[in-house]
Amino acid sequence: MRLGAFFMPTGHHVASWRHPQADADAGVNFKHYAQMAQTAERAKFDMVFLQDGLAVREAHPEALRRSAQYIANFEPLTLLGGLAAVTTHIGLVATASTSYNEPYHVARKFASIDHMSGGRAGWNIVTSTQKAEALNFGRETHYGHAERYQRAREFTQVVLGLWDSWDDDAFPRDKASGQFLDPDKLHVLNHRGEHFSVRGPLNIPRPPQGWPVLVQAGVSDDARSFAAEFAEVIFSSHLTINQSRTYYGAVKAAVAPFGRSPSDIKVMPGLNPIIGRTAAEADEKLEFLNSLIEPIVAREILSTFIGVDLSGYNFDDPFPEVTPTEKSSGSFHNWVGLAKQERLTIRQLAFRAARGRMSVVKGTPEQIADHMEDWFVNGACDGFNIMSPYLPGAFNDFVELVVPELQRRGLFRTEYEGRTFRDNLGLKHPPSRYAMQHAASG
Repeated sequence: MRLGAFFMPTGHHVASWRHPQADADAGVNFKHYAQMAQTAERAKFDMVFLQDGLAVREAHPEALRRSAQYIANFEPLTLLGGLAAVTTHIGLVATASTSYNEPYHVARKFASIDHMSGGRAGWNIVTSTQKAEALNFGRETHYGHAERYQRAREFTQVVLGLWDSWDDDAFPRDKASGQFLDPDKLHVLNHRGEHFSVRGPLNIPRPPQGWPVLVQAGVSDDARSFAAEFAEVIFSSHLTINQSRTYYGAVKAAVAPFGRSPSDIKVMPGLNPIIGRTAAEADEKLEFLNSLIEPIVAREILSTFIGVDLSGYNFDDPFPEVTPTEKSSGSFHNWVGLAKQERLTIRQLAFRAARGRMSVVKGTPEQIADHMEDWFVNGACDGFNIMSPYLPGAFNDFVELVVPELQRRGLFRTEYEGRTFRDNLGLKHPPSRYAMQHAASG
């Protein structure tokens, strides 16, 4: 079983920063991240994962003042550089958008992290979706959905080409002979495409892993097609074992046209564990967490879910008659229908939305392990991305209580298998395209 630690600064619950066992300043507290990464490494996790956005999350001012998520945090690649210095084995994955970066920047930064960490870097490839991000990069409107993925494909192809700029053995650095590099093992990309024109070569040697591990999240048709072509780890968000099994089978089958094997891709659904030494204790922990949700934050979440601004209505009035907007999604009718069916106020529906924002698996360590084992052995996943509700407290609970139970069952490692992130995930070292061309011509 593969395990990732998804570190939202204070945790994944909307009120996580208010919990007594959370570090409220986590977003700019390096010691917080360093201790958690070291804890994950002691537990033999495959990776830590850092999400990112390129704007302050837009919200009603009264909700914003009570929120900690997606507001003001470390830039993740800078943070990975620090974590590389205080860890030895664990994979280090960060998000970089293909919408508001250039391929040369991304290729150089992740190659640097891979060298600094001894082969432990991973790139979470995303396409930005917020209008607020577009406004920070000279655009009035965001890229359309199809254009985002077209750009992402070309962007990723360019990055992979730049990582192959130098052969693995291009730098002999032989003091006796005076030869530092072999120019015959340098390759110029000369890419000219619809979105990018990049000459190359990259001004850093080929990464120790060949390519840093490619990570992707999303389950839309475009995302699934992109993952089949490029992704080596997929973070999925399915809530039931049947949904996940269907997706798992489909994405494993979809890699064949790209000359890939099902083992070349690891599917890791998110898991939000609430752990108690008894089932009653787990219930109490969740109830306490939910009691920390501010009403105005709950209303903001509901407004986001239905695409309608509810700030002008009284909390305790019956849910109003509202119509869908261009921001509304398929969930509009589900939430509005629920309000009508049960005659809920805005306050009541908002707390339902806030509490249901994340799929929770709660119980004893044995019950959590039962859930994970069921999904793993029955073809629904290759492991899990652990999304602790508050940090560091809830993550410490998982490491101290659930990991030993998984190890006792023979489901999770007790020691790292290899030297690099790829080694530990069971992924191949990708040969350079130029080495393959040379072998084919020879």
